[in-house]
Amino acid sequence: MSIEQQVTEWRQHIHKHPEFGFEEVKTAAMVADKLESFGIEVHRNIGKTGVVGILKCGNSDRSIGLRADMDALHIKEQNAFGHASVNEGVMHACGHDGHTAMLLGAAHELAQKRNFDGTVYFIFQPGEEHGVGAKAMIEDGLFTRWKIDAVYAMHNLPGIPEGHFMTRSGSIMASESSFEINVYATGGHAALPHMGTDPIVVGAQIVTALQTIVSRNLSAIHETAVLSVTEFATNGTVNVIPSSVTIKGDTRCFTDESLNKIEKAIERIVAGQCQSAGVDYSYHFNNSFLSTINTAAETEHAVNAARKVVGEERVNGQCEPFTISEDFSFMLRQVPGCYVLVGNGDDEKGGTALHNPLYDFNDNILMKGVNYWQALVETQLS
Repeated sequence: MSIEQQVTEWRQHIHKHPEFGFEEVKTAAMVADKLESFGIEVHRNIGKTGVVGILKCGNSDRSIGLRADMDALHIKEQNAFGHASVNEGVMHACGHDGHTAMLLGAAHELAQKRNFDGTVYFIFQPGEEHGVGAKAMIEDGLFTRWKIDAVYAMHNLPGIPEGHFMTRSGSIMASESSFEINVYATGGHAALPHMGTDPIVVGAQIVTALQTIVSRNLSAIHETAVLSVTEFATNGTVNVIPSSVTIKGDTRCFTDESLNKIEKAIERIVAGQCQSAGVDYSYHFNNSFLSTINTAAETEHAVNAARKVVGEERVNGQCEPFTISEDFSFMLRQVPGCYVLVGNGDDEKGGTALHNPLYDFNDNILMKGVNYWQALVETQLS
């Protein structure tokens, strides 16, 4: 069986048997067993269900880390093909099955050919979708137990022509943060508002004022950001002024400096509005994902490797940043590296959006990914 046939078989098997974050027991076992069969040193249960494979060749102390994510989503698949999910309500709707299969294929080829000088770390990460897997592997010693000079990752992207690569130096993906604001008042009878304090009026003022953060606190040229209020809930009813209001929302930006400004500005607005109205509040801000920031030298390595595989005209090394988020960002805070996107296709086969119940990874790009990883290792560890 050719390597292309094997990688396709692996990909479709993983798609058929998806597992949610930190539940990737069978997927991780399959990955570890395959790596061991290639003659690669394997470390299991790194960051709960993560796997690290280590392949050394030659005498150099240089190293490179290649990362693939393994987890699926809680989505009920609507596809009817033979490799559709058999696990009810769980689906590989983001292509992590393809990412895992491509890195397995690259591990097989690199172990067979050994045309490099140094050490390759194959990092199979759990729990990416909720921003917990990369942190778990880091906390379990990913970058302290092993010397990894630089780390790279790849993700498919529907709507981009099949096998085309995109990346950029600097921020390629935004941070994702959520906030929760609780306003506490006395409430009261709807006919007698003067006898209490009304959190709805205060909450409405907060929602309006939050819209000034991006337009009045951040640079219109250098600090792109989005802030959205997504929930507004009370404990009131038709003739009862509530005693509390809960406001929740989401914010995205591309630098840590912008993120810090947004977090402080939200609390400043909430504190001011609540003090003015004589009510109390609580405020919680949570960073699910940091912005994904590629380093310049590693981006150049990634672009050159992609050009060797698909040609210069199919590689965009200066793409626009995306407001979606990725927990590979936490790994890029530890060591230099680069995150690239590969086109899943812009037709009916590959153009279905990520996180859609009809999505499927395009098997036609599997070998593009395998060859990209191999080229990256062989050029950087030449």
